[in-house]
Amino acid sequence: MTEEVKNISREMTIENIFAKFPQKAQKLAQELTNTGLHCVGCQAATWETLEAGMLGHGYSEEQIDKLVRNLNGILKEEIDLQSINLTKRAAEKFKQILKEDGKEKWGLSFGDKAAGCSGFEYVLDFAKEAKEDDQTFVSNGVNIFVNKGAVGRLIGCEIDYVDGLNNAGFKITNPNAKSSCGCGKSQSY
Repeated sequence: MTEEVKNISREMTIENIFAKFPQKAQKLAQELTNTGLHCVGCQAATWETLEAGMLGHGYSEEQIDKLVRNLNGILKEEIDLQSINLTKRAAEKFKQILKEDGKEKWGLSFGDKAAGCSGFEYVLDFAKEAKEDDQTFVSNGVNIFVNKGAVGRLIGCEIDYVDGLNNAGFKITNPNAKSSCGCGKSQSY
């Protein structure tokens, strides 16, 4: 009987990484992109091993090892499955945006809608207060308003903020996602 792989290794394909860890696919895709592997969402190299892809792009053995450590670090991160959370970085960025827009006491409306290549896309917006059919979560000093009908799909989500050369914005990790597109823009439940 073979033991199930619980860590990411150099020999795994990008496709296999996303298939084995769909609940962390968005964060894993972001880490791969931040490292310089921008072909993550194009389907062109998903059959290639992580090692072959990095060597083919001129990365060193040390850089491959560092990426594998970072990816496995993401797998070890705990997720509060009973709430919806903003990372400290995301909360600070959201508060900064609120201040710039003169909406300092407002909260974050968080939801999803049918769209994208995998079924659903996330929706983030400002909200002065919760609607009648919203459930309120509080994370890092920010009120997060979620329609009660979507809570089952979104509970356990972590909202982070990334700022890079190619992508800047809020990124969501959803443990309820059964699959995700490689670019991290949409997911299915």
